[in-house]
Amino acid sequence: MKQDRSKLELKRSLTGGQMQMIALGGTIGVGLFMGSTSTIQWTGPSVLLAYAFVGILLYLVMRALGEMIFINPSTGSFADYASNYIHPLAGYLTKWSNVFQYIVVGISEVVAVSTYLNYWWPHLPGWISGVVVIATLTLANLASAKAYGTMEFYFAMIKVVTIIIMIVLGLMVIFLGLGNNWHAVGLSNLWAHGGFFTGGVKGFIFALSIVVGSYQGIEVLGITAGEAEHPKHAIIASVRSIVWRILIFYIGAIFVIVTIYPWNQLDAVGSPFVETFAKVGISGAAGIINFVVLTAAMSGANSGIYSSSRMLFKLSRDGQTTKVLSKISSHQVPYVSILAISGGILLGLILNTVFTAYSKSTADLFVLVYSSSVLPGMVPWFVILVSELRFRAANKNLMEKHPFKMPLYPLTNYFALLALIVIVIFMFINPDTRISVSIGAGFLILLSIIYFIQARKSNNKQID
Repeated sequence: MKQDRSKLELKRSLTGGQMQMIALGGTIGVGLFMGSTSTIQWTGPSVLLAYAFVGILLYLVMRALGEMIFINPSTGSFADYASNYIHPLAGYLTKWSNVFQYIVVGISEVVAVSTYLNYWWPHLPGWISGVVVIATLTLANLASAKAYGTMEFYFAMIKVVTIIIMIVLGLMVIFLGLGNNWHAVGLSNLWAHGGFFTGGVKGFIFALSIVVGSYQGIEVLGITAGEAEHPKHAIIASVRSIVWRILIFYIGAIFVIVTIYPWNQLDAVGSPFVETFAKVGISGAAGIINFVVLTAAMSGANSGIYSSSRMLFKLSRDGQTTKVLSKISSHQVPYVSILAISGGILLGLILNTVFTAYSKSTADLFVLVYSSSVLPGMVPWFVILVSELRFRAANKNLMEKHPFKMPLYPLTNYFALLALIVIVIFMFINPDTRISVSIGAGFLILLSIIYFIQARKSNNKQID
């Protein structure tokens, strides 16, 4: 008897190690390897504190998510919490924001891959390499969640090993003088070029908005929960370790960068990773880092296809888009949703190729669209923090023996929410982020209008 594939469930095949690497892969992106110079320009060496501060917010978001997932581990979990504990609109916005964010991220990462491949094959058309990358990642996602997890594990491992080596070598340059005739560089670059806070309070808060974008993607742990082998154990282990690892990698790498190189000369340096490897005598440093950044871009696109396809699947299961997207293959993956997301990324690649060839101004338009995903990408953080407040109140009997409670509840929720609101306000104040955050806000408003129109139609049908 033939099974109804719209009724099949996703298979729990992801290991705890894969889940942690998926979260690392989704969060440590191309921006770090290219130097994070735009963030550093806003606030100078104090960018270290910006990454640390947003890292604290990130930790609180993940602790709130971990507390809820421990009770109810399901695919697209934080979208469920938004619907159940806030309002169905919040769940709707969360799911579509995730789809929008990761399609946009996927497009940008695929476009980036073609640029990195030009290092070795300068005459290779970007659209050809882009199509090959999309096809490869789509096949991996269609094979099984485990195949996706394995690929992402190795992508993330390459990034992690590179960052660790860069940090160790950098510390040897700073304190021992490796590559500098054994004259220690020291720490003076942290304050010798205009002070530690070169952009003042305003510049520091402006930098926070860019840092927020860098960290987005870690909440993918909440999406992998529905396909984890041992979700409760895996979630606790992942949340406890992942945030500290990310903080060490980000802050460690940027500490090395702003200590070795004067912050106001980074534009002339190019990629600080390349320069640091070259400084200590590693030949072919540019080729090594180019390969690492290439895998970082593929990792970002890979995570995007996985995450957004699960949210599209969730939207279909919840009756908020066409039912065909909820079909599951014999490999127990949502194959129609995966193909739909990959198709969206392919369409974006085609439009980018056409627009870039036509006019530079339209290429600038794409940059705005890419950066417009930052605000929708913050939606899961807001809903996780608010949902946990309602979750705790509704599940008092389950909290007594809960091993993974949100620390200092509810003060930490309110602190994180207030900080995120201030960051969003300054994104509207900052002329460099105002247009992109306005596009993101417009997207959320449009989604809200669509939701209420659909809800009204549904109510009318029920009355009839």
